[in-house]
Amino acid sequence: MFTVREIAASLGAEAEGDLDLTISRAAEPQDAGPDDLAMAMAPKYAENLSDGSARVALVWEGADWQSMGLKAAIFAPRPRLAMGGVTRLLDPGQGFDDFGIGVHPSAVVHPEAELAADVIVGPMSVVARGAKIASGSVIGPQCYIGADVVIGEGAQLREGVTIGARATIGARFRAQPGARVGGDGFSYVTPEVSGVETARKTMGDQGDSKAQSWLRIHSLGAVEIGDDVELGMNSTVDNGTIRNTVIGDGSKLDNLVHVGHNTRVGRDCLLCGQTGISGSVEIGNNVVLGGQTGVADNLFIGDGVIAGGGTKILSNVPAGRVVMGYPAVKMETHTEMYKAQRRLGRLMRDIDALKKAVFK
Repeated sequence: MFTVREIAASLGAEAEGDLDLTISRAAEPQDAGPDDLAMAMAPKYAENLSDGSARVALVWEGADWQSMGLKAAIFAPRPRLAMGGVTRLLDPGQGFDDFGIGVHPSAVVHPEAELAADVIVGPMSVVARGAKIASGSVIGPQCYIGADVVIGEGAQLREGVTIGARATIGARFRAQPGARVGGDGFSYVTPEVSGVETARKTMGDQGDSKAQSWLRIHSLGAVEIGDDVELGMNSTVDNGTIRNTVIGDGSKLDNLVHVGHNTRVGRDCLLCGQTGISGSVEIGNNVVLGGQTGVADNLFIGDGVIAGGGTKILSNVPAGRVVMGYPAVKMETHTEMYKAQRRLGRLMRDIDALKKAVFK
């Protein structure tokens, strides 16, 4: 539990009222009890305070908190940033430390693995030969850490995370349940030129290409992940074919995101749910790809690009551009195209009327 004073100090925020009141958890205004911090960060949320029994709320700057029936208030100049601080402070964690510091009896750690003294390895997890796990890291239940993997300090691996051999991961890595790093890349070739290669070259028919079996191209590269990277549930990052696949510092991958072999993702990127990135893509810094964005292989996406949800990127995107659609175009262009499409029915009726008038 924390006092209002302690919470405000952790946020670097102003607070008024009874600052010694204690808070046990955060809650939405209508659900907040007397020991909860109501998240009423805008007037539309504060309207629901009367449905709960909160005594303290996180409110916007200048809010008349006393008229809301509160006994104390914390003021948030930037509400979502304040929410980040509150949730970090009040997060109860996953309880992995209940197993105690060290290796659970049911876990398997190779004698040649190197674990810092305070590392936690949960039940049924496996740490392979030559792996190195730095101080403060928590390896949750049923995880697999492959041979010669290096994991930096403060890593948090939720249950069922797997890290393939030779991956290198920086500090404060966080992986949600089922995240997979270091599987083989999706790389195959046919003995002779295939119909796919012909169609791609000609942008037309596949010609007289014959059916052939696919032969594997093995993945000799690994995966490099920087500091402060987070992977969502069931996200996947493939090994590189020759060079490593790279995820830059501070980048965050949502659930079900796929990063193909050889791809390089820059710093502080956001890849939202179900985004799929093909092989050998170069992504700059501070790029945001909305949910279900698809990126074709061997493309370049510049710094600061934003792609709206469902965008399909089939060509290079210059730095700073905001794109949307299939294929991706400037967002304002996509909006005009959509408006024109909506008018097609009326346009066709007008053309029919003109044709009738001309024929008469």
